[in-house]
Formats: sequence, C-alpha cells, structure tokens
Amino acid sequence: MSRAAVMRRMPQIAHVDVNCFYASAERAFNPALEGRPVIVLSNNDGCAVTRSPEAKALGIAMGEPWFKLAPRAKEWGLVALSSNYELYGDISARVMELLGRYSAWLEVYSIDEAFLGVKGAPAELLAMGRAMKAAVRRNVGVPVCVGIAPTKTLAKLANKWAKNNPAFGGVCHWDSIPASVREALLGRLSVMEIWGVAGRLTKRLNVMGIFTILDLCRADPVMIRDRFSVVMMRTVLELQGTPCIPMEEERIGRDQLIFSRSFAKPITTAAAMRQVLSVYGQQASARLAKHGLQAKVLTAFAGTSHYNQNDTSYPSVCVPLPMPTADPVILTRAAHALLPRIVEGIRYARAGIMVTDLRPTGNQAPLSLFENPHEERHIGALLEDVTKRYGRGSIGLGHAGIKTGLDWTMKRGMLSPRYTTHWDELPLVKAA
Repeated sequence: MSRAAVMRRMPQIAHVDVNCFYASAERAFNPALEGRPVIVLSNNDGCAVTRSPEAKALGIAMGEPWFKLAPRAKEWGLVALSSNYELYGDISARVMELLGRYSAWLEVYSIDEAFLGVKGAPAELLAMGRAMKAAVRRNVGVPVCVGIAPTKTLAKLANKWAKNNPAFGGVCHWDSIPASVREALLGRLSVMEIWGVAGRLTKRLNVMGIFTILDLCRADPVMIRDRFSVVMMRTVLELQGTPCIPMEEERIGRDQLIFSRSFAKPITTAAAMRQVLSVYGQQASARLAKHGLQAKVLTAFAGTSHYNQNDTSYPSVCVPLPMPTADPVILTRAAHALLPRIVEGIRYARAGIMVTDLRPTGNQAPLSLFENPHEERHIGALLEDVTKRYGRGSIGLGHAGIKTGLDWTMKRGMLSPRYTTHWDELPLVKAA
C-alpha cells in the first residue's frame, strides 16, 4: 500500500480558530473598521481583551486599561468597542454550524475555535482546509486559520504556524511539511507556546533543561509522567504523533459554573447586594436546568476594586446544600448567606456565585420528605424558557424580579449594534 493510501485511511484532526474573534465579528458588519486599529474592551469597558493586528502593532498589550489608552486613542486612530456578547455568540454559532458540514466529528472547544475529525491524503486535507476557510469567510464574514495534524496538540501548533506565516495562506497540514523544517520550528519555539503549559510549569521544565518544544518532544514520556503528571505525559506523546486527547462531543460536563461580573457603579449596601445575588441565583438555576445538572455546593463572594486603596473587603461564604439541587429558591437563599458579611458603605466592585460538585439530575432520587416543590414544578427550566423567548430581565423571582435599582449592571458605553439578535438593531442596506 502506498504512503498516500495509508495516510488517507489515518484519522487526522483539524483545528479551526477565528482570527482576533471579537474584532473580526465587529468588522463583519462594519467594513469601515478594516485596516484600522480596533480593540474590544472587557466588562464595564475596563481593559483590552481583543486587539486587531493593527492595534498590536501600536504596542497595545493584552489587558491594558482603557483609561490609559483613551488619551491617545484619537492620535492613533484607535477604535474601542464594548464587548457585544450577543453578537459574538451568534457569530460563533454560525461558524460552528458551518464547520459541522465538513465533519460529523466536531468538538466546539471555545467561542472561537473547534476541532474536527477528518480523513484524507495530504492534498485532500489541504483542499478541505482551504474550503473551510473560504466558506467561513464568504458565508459568515470572519477570517479563520486551519491547522491539520495527527493529534490535537500538533493541530494547535499547525494553526499557530498558519496564522504567523503568510506563506501558508492560513492553512497548514503538519505532515506536508518536511521533518527537518518542523524540527527547526519546534527548536525555535519556547515550551511555553505549547497548549496547556503555563508559566510555573515552564520554569520547572527549564530546570530540567527543557527550554523548547523540541526538547519536550524528545523527552521520555515515562520520566515526564513521574516528574509531573499523566497530563504532561500525554502532551509529550501528542507531540510525538500519538493521539492521547480524545475528541469530546459536548463540553457541558463541567465541574463548576460561575456567575460573576464587575459593576458599572459600585454597590454600597446589603440591600443592593441582595438583588445581585438573587439574579445570579436565578441564572445559575436556569443554566443548571438547561444542562440537566444539579449542584451540591454554592459559594458566594464579593470584592472591592484592586485600585481602591482606601477600602478593601473580599467576603466569601461556602454553603453546602442539603441535597443536589437546581431549585432557584434554594440557590438564591444560599447565596444570601453572604449578606451578613457585607459591610455597609464599602464600595464593592464585583460579586458572584459559583456552584460546584455538579451531577446529572435524577442521579439519586431524594426521599419525599426532602423533595423541593419548585424543582418538582421545573421552575428553573421555566425561567430558562421565558428568558430565551422574551430576553434577559423579563422574569425574576423575589428580589431578582425588581426592575428598579439596576445601575449595578454592566456598563457598555461603546456598544455596537447587536445586528443579528435584536430586531430594532438589524443592519440596513440601501440600494443606490
């Protein structure tokens, strides 16, 4: 059997990643932003979380606060936009739906990237990668890069190479590159560039004389397992071409769910904090019901701004729930356990709740004595359905349903239109 025939039968993994996703989504509906430096800001217009290539060329760092950039924005021609989560979520769904046409084996890894299982000879895979790239650009309006390799880790590296080397035209098939060229690349890249390797782990690897990805690739997997973990051993094996990280059908089996945001206006009273926690408790219930999960532990927390040198307060409380539940009343009541720790007059800039020890609904039927009446009536699922149909804020239980006093909600002073999800913000096309 020829090498081409063998490779055609071997499964490969394609990693597709949208370039500068938030900025690209904005440009899809506002072509005037093309070629201009664009940044998208975090919650409450705090700091840069996405930078277009032109913004990066200005030396703008990831996470740089907007108040430091604003004085020079006009001089640079810098366009700053608030995070348009409704638009980004819809654009992401369109990209993933389109990619799903190329493979029945699709893993949505994050809002802007996905893995696909593919098969074919190198020429066929390159053609498929170029077809996916062109289809997403033509039908959704955002640019993507594609990396194809035998493993997830190598596919991520191939994507990075395609993104940073114009010669590839945005598509790189790892096995189509000569081995000597691949080794030269791996020898130039720091081990920190590997998917899942953070700064602290990099220092430990450096102590062992592992500085580049090539060094790690040549390491003994068993020794790496003994010194670090099975996870790191899998990374080494993946670099060597052995698939060890399986495709996941859906990434909803989370260990925890977190609901937390900074406030547009600081909260200074326990009464206002009660409303915040009530809203988060309701959102947690709806999300758990959506995924068929229940929580056994709830943690509530709040905090002042790191820039506030006068008042510092970071209260938190961990509440074990009487049984696994998604009941909005029980979750909200548990979140309110934080209120006695809130200091009146302190300017709290952030609060949130986290539900952990998640398990599938109905895994263990409770005794009738401990059944939650709201759970029996599927109140959490009802909240999710009403919110999906009529929008966030259309329904609430108790303090979460109060319409006044919502000045703590997220500030988005530079928000672009939500072109695809709000009727009154649909783009208008005029024919001359």
